[in-house]
Amino acid sequence: MSEPHGPHNIGLDLVRVTEITALAAGRWVGLGSVMEAHRAATAAMVEMLGKLDIDGRIVIGEEGRLGDHSQLDSGMAVGNGHGMAVDVVLDPIDGTALVVKGYPGAISVVGVAARGAMWRPPTGAAYMNKIVVDREAAHALVPECLHAPAAWTLALVARVKKKPVRDLMVLVLDRPRHYDLIQEIRAAGARVLLRNEGDAEGALEAATPGAGADILMGVGGVPEGVIAACAVKALGGAMIGCLAPQSDEEREAIQAANFDARQILTADEIVTGNEIYFTATGITDSELLRSVRYNGRLAETDSLLLRTATRTRRFIHAEHILDGENDAVL
Repeated sequence: MSEPHGPHNIGLDLVRVTEITALAAGRWVGLGSVMEAHRAATAAMVEMLGKLDIDGRIVIGEEGRLGDHSQLDSGMAVGNGHGMAVDVVLDPIDGTALVVKGYPGAISVVGVAARGAMWRPPTGAAYMNKIVVDREAAHALVPECLHAPAAWTLALVARVKKKPVRDLMVLVLDRPRHYDLIQEIRAAGARVLLRNEGDAEGALEAATPGAGADILMGVGGVPEGVIAACAVKALGGAMIGCLAPQSDEEREAIQAANFDARQILTADEIVTGNEIYFTATGITDSELLRSVRYNGRLAETDSLLLRTATRTRRFIHAEHILDGENDAVL
């Protein structure tokens, strides 16, 4: 059956963006060079985004990661300006430390939605508290879960999944701020999957049925939260989140913007509408995507493409012929 008529499907073009970015980042796996890895990935993503037939604006960008300014900062234009007007949220490497240490779980990721569809957090807001579940548990996730004891939320999820709490796998970033949360989860009897990095990849895993995690909980990045909302909507899962400032400066920035940090948002409020795309390419191995593989002039990538309008989920394996001198894809 053909897909319904509508705006031009840019999904495969976006896959090309994350593929080439992952190929650039993959050369830095295990080399210990954070800035060099991120510069290479950012340059590749900038180049590929510039070739897209979109009139894009970055909603949440890379400011501060490569110095004062980046071509992927918030508010920057991307695309050639000759296509649909869209909001863009991106991360050339979700999990840069994972890449340079050779650890699993790093991906390159882009989310795109119609212009004006993405929530724009206050400038300076860096962290948000979030919970993500898959479609099986989606109707059990209510706003009250975000500030309730972990045991209460886990009991709701376990009930709708028809299994005991002790069978649940809970993804949490391994951070000092999560000490109490981790103790609550363990006291409830659920098992904890600690991750060093990869907030967006973790949310994707929690939202994907059968991927290994039942739920993601805890405080992570705001950009990763918006990226996650794109994936959650396409997968039919559920997400709730609110800002969670981690410093006085962040709290002051939120207050100066007259924003209520206690406001709880759902995935539908973080990214509105249904013309939403999410694409990710593996850099190092993860539960869903294999790493970039190189073999002389041949490289292989594995990517995921999601589209909310059609609820399609495509896994794409690609072979790339490389220019032997500079790794450019022929």
